[in-house]
Amino acid sequence: MSLLGRLRSTTVSSGLLSAEPSREGDRATTLELFFDLVYAFAFTQVTALMAHGGSGLSVLEGLLMLGLLWGPWSSFAWLANQTHADRGVGRLGIIAATVIMFVAALVTPLVFRPAEHGDVAPAIVFGVAFLLVQAVHMTLYLMAARDDTGLRRQVIVSMLSAIIPASAMLIVGAVAGPPFQLWLWLAAFVSLWLMIYLTSSGGNWRVKSTAHFAERHALVVILALGESVVAIGVGAADLPIDATVIVAAVLAIGIGIGLWWNYFHHLSTKIERLVGRKVGVDRARLATDIYTYLHLAVIAGIVIAALGIESTMHAAPGWHAIGWFAACGLGGGVALYLASTAFLWRRASGEWALIRFAGAALALVLVPALAFVPAVVALAVEFVAIVVVAGVEQVLGQRGKLVALSSRVR
Repeated sequence: MSLLGRLRSTTVSSGLLSAEPSREGDRATTLELFFDLVYAFAFTQVTALMAHGGSGLSVLEGLLMLGLLWGPWSSFAWLANQTHADRGVGRLGIIAATVIMFVAALVTPLVFRPAEHGDVAPAIVFGVAFLLVQAVHMTLYLMAARDDTGLRRQVIVSMLSAIIPASAMLIVGAVAGPPFQLWLWLAAFVSLWLMIYLTSSGGNWRVKSTAHFAERHALVVILALGESVVAIGVGAADLPIDATVIVAAVLAIGIGIGLWWNYFHHLSTKIERLVGRKVGVDRARLATDIYTYLHLAVIAGIVIAALGIESTMHAAPGWHAIGWFAACGLGGGVALYLASTAFLWRRASGEWALIRFAGAALALVLVPALAFVPAVVALAVEFVAIVVVAGVEQVLGQRGKLVALSSRVR
């Protein structure tokens, strides 16, 4: 090997520019957990965006921002599964992403508001941050791919077909401002996730450690559940602490525990094992559907439920009705969460989780009634609904918990 070749090989394989491949059984690193702390803040910011508007439009804007924020998080979860996150280029990439995404999260509640005189438009800041963090991700992914030509080709295709067009629409929309911004950003969101899905189906992505991938997504679910806890405190922050508020808070934290139970009691570990049985393209395809796409719905359900809890807690004193906004957030969030976890199992096993679908349908049906009852009653109804779903699955045992309608585990 020539001197130049040896120098290039040494540079790529050692020091700050090293890219050490991940292996089956690797776990999440503390640096990844620190990166996730930015997303704990981001989830709070998304809830603030939705709560500030207090309307269906603000909820749509919040869900749009959640979907855009999910893109970089998911991208770096894939990167850290390809190369160790706490060594070499992986470490540099996640540190850079942490800084960039903190700025993006900082401006999230303001992106649909006009900039104050002399301020940089928050929407432009977010659009540039999105482009920068994805550029960092793709550059490091190319380095981590090394001699894997299929993976390198997949990275380039995703960059050209999804990342660059979506980033351009975000920046153009930010410059154009209302009313074009929302439509352009919605188009960016749809094109981003649609093109990634189309170009990834049967593609060359790799899932080297199922344990790492499952753990990363379980941890982000915990972070989102933390937002439901924060929502209780935010909702009760300015309230006199009396017996009614305490009971409402206990019921609200009970809902959070119920959401935790319905994901972490058997479901997450069983899905991890089913994904781990697959190899190669089949594993990557299953992981894409379950973790990259369906987990976004899980997180969205938690965030909407947190919004409902916060709005309901505001109405805890007295016995007046919580109203439609709080009821839709509370019931709709729980319904989306239960349905999305049921779809997780459906995609992983080929079975229908009928109890969870029934619970989701019940939560939706109850929304009109919740709008006209006091906070304590509304929270109690949702708490009981979640406990019943978890309890029925537990009592019926493993076969009863996840009832099969069609195929057996594939």
